[in-house]
Amino acid sequence: MVRFLDAMSDGFEAELAALLSMKREDSPDVDATVEAILADVRKRGDAALIELTARFDGMELTPERLAFSEEEIAAAVASVPPDERSALELAAERIRAYHERQMPRDESWTDAQGATLGWRWSAVGAAGLYVPGGRASYPSSVLMNAIPARVAGVERLVVTAPTPGGVTNPLVILAAQLSGVDKIYRVGGAQAIAALAYGTETIAAVDKITGPGNAYVAAAKRRVFGRVGIDMIAGPSEIVVIADGDNDPDWIALDLLSQAEHDESAQSVLITTDRDMAERVMVAVEARLENLSRREIARASWEGCGAVIVVRDLDEAARLADRFAPEHLELCVADPETLAGRIRNAGAIFLGAWTPEAIGDYVGGPNHVLPTARSARFSSGLSVMDFLKRTTMARMTPEALRAVGPAAETLARSESLEAHGLSVRARLDRLN
Repeated sequence: MVRFLDAMSDGFEAELAALLSMKREDSPDVDATVEAILADVRKRGDAALIELTARFDGMELTPERLAFSEEEIAAAVASVPPDERSALELAAERIRAYHERQMPRDESWTDAQGATLGWRWSAVGAAGLYVPGGRASYPSSVLMNAIPARVAGVERLVVTAPTPGGVTNPLVILAAQLSGVDKIYRVGGAQAIAALAYGTETIAAVDKITGPGNAYVAAAKRRVFGRVGIDMIAGPSEIVVIADGDNDPDWIALDLLSQAEHDESAQSVLITTDRDMAERVMVAVEARLENLSRREIARASWEGCGAVIVVRDLDEAARLADRFAPEHLELCVADPETLAGRIRNAGAIFLGAWTPEAIGDYVGGPNHVLPTARSARFSSGLSVMDFLKRTTMARMTPEALRAVGPAAETLARSESLEAHGLSVRARLDRLN
């Protein structure tokens, strides 16, 4: 049975604390293995990459076959059914339009002392996007990672997408094509992260790596951070739904299961002001689990990590949502905008009963690469900003230097950095 918490009960705070602190991430001790893989690829390049791909993915490659050829790409794209192609094109169009609005402006101004100050934005030179293979091969993630990079102005954009046993997802290939990806490499795991970070004879190193992966990919991204930028270390998916009594319990049940079906460690939480609604949703979840194609995964997630919480009012619901800081937050209430204004921590908010989280996964427009494991308290979802760098600009005139230079000299002297102060004093002396 799923956990049932009542905010009015004496033991509620202890039960909630246990729920918030539970460890859901499947984190086997892979660090030593990943360290060896990174070192091997860094040392032997293509040869290591090819050997590791044969060992882990059952694929015999050569340097010439690390990347998909134009003919292979064309054949894969041609095999996509028309309805799936149209759906992917619509998603790409909406994602691109949304992210184009995120582009920041350069700024420049002259202050009262005559100094010209400002900043400019520029894209990273090259980005590598990791796309999982096997069961977790999602073309929507290609769009969500690649389109913001292109909108930001990234010049070289490559994808690594493992093809275990030689099996390719044509929709992934089409998504890469629609997003303007330059190269698609059929490699995965920690070895793909190593190739993107350090480069090999065939795969040039990039400046930033984004995209989800398994424990080995996550560990590899942690280790190469600093040499390259990364987006985040993604954990299991999660959703919190705040619902009042005026909802279809089957809709709410399906929204909860939309995350539970991802994997056994995903978390789905219902917070409601209506005890009857709570009970009806739990019944609806059980009914849907009878026939759901991924029912074993969804049930393990629901019973192992899920929860139903009854609260006094929506103010208390908002406070709880902030403590969960969920990846996805649905507000199925009469006035979702007002409730959203009371909530600080969420990766993405879906307003109203007609806005299921699944729309955000595919065609809503906002990015579905979002902070998990309560990291929405301090981080944001993927955007064009992840592929941009801000460079500050400053220009002093002689008059501006005369006005502010003495203060800089004083502060340099207070920090015992003599040359700092002298570099300013030399110029001020010239003005006398």
